[in-house]
Amino acid sequence: MGKYREAAESGKFVVSGEIGPPKGTQVDDMLHHIDLLKDLVDGLNVTDNQSAVLRLGSMAVSHHIVSEGGDAVFQMTTRDRNRLALQNDLLSAHFLGIRNVLCLTGDHVSVGDHKDAREVYDFESVQLIQAVKKMNEGYDWTGNELQGSTDFYIGAVVTPESNPIEPQKAKFEKKIAAGAQFFQTQAVYDMDNFQNFMEYARGVTEGKDVKIMAGLVVLTSVGMAKYMNKFVPGVFVPDNLLEEMASVPKEEAIKKGMEICARHIKLLKDKNVCDGVHIMAIGKEEIVPEILQMADLV
Repeated sequence: MGKYREAAESGKFVVSGEIGPPKGTQVDDMLHHIDLLKDLVDGLNVTDNQSAVLRLGSMAVSHHIVSEGGDAVFQMTTRDRNRLALQNDLLSAHFLGIRNVLCLTGDHVSVGDHKDAREVYDFESVQLIQAVKKMNEGYDWTGNELQGSTDFYIGAVVTPESNPIEPQKAKFEKKIAAGAQFFQTQAVYDMDNFQNFMEYARGVTEGKDVKIMAGLVVLTSVGMAKYMNKFVPGVFVPDNLLEEMASVPKEEAIKKGMEICARHIKLLKDKNVCDGVHIMAIGKEEIVPEILQMADLV
């Protein structure tokens, strides 16, 4: 059992970070970020061609994290692989010591840098969750017995800020029924709204060992916040946070964003709102240790 799953199942407030592999072979910054964070957090997510942009592979980077003594959350999207390739990658990841998988459908290629690529979508996220659960039970998708089962901690995503929220709730419940054991949310900023969502989620997961980690993207500028409100579906930065970000000089905006993130972490932990947080600094991973200090988690 990996550190991430052990932390979640023990009832500890779980903290994870995120690593975005580079578009190319210059990996020095990525390796520095891994080394900086692997012992401070319970797990490190590794994105899989995030935003449909070509990147170094999630499996290779996840294996490196594990080999260096950290714990990786291996992200898999169904956009780029059929069911045979997805199961092949799961077996390969397990062989490489990876024990956490986050199941995603993936962004449409139209938002990425290979707009003429052919999408696969042989599975979507619920089916991928079902496939991982079957492999954990010792069978492939079609029911053939495996020569040794997998032992993955199965993760999924949910978007609490989605409007309307009803389709997200329906998908959330389908993912639980399919076998999801933990959720990491899309970025949340409105803590009151998130607490309302968690009241619903706690009702759905009552009696089930399902953990929910709040996704927190660190704001670095007012422009970033406004961009997300305009262009990122399911993300909403409230006016009070826009005003707070605008209240400081431009050069102090990152610090203010770090303060907001740390404040939200403390609120979520102190009020026992959810089971942990997933911190996304998006290329500025070097600020995460200070955020953890500000949130009294180090």
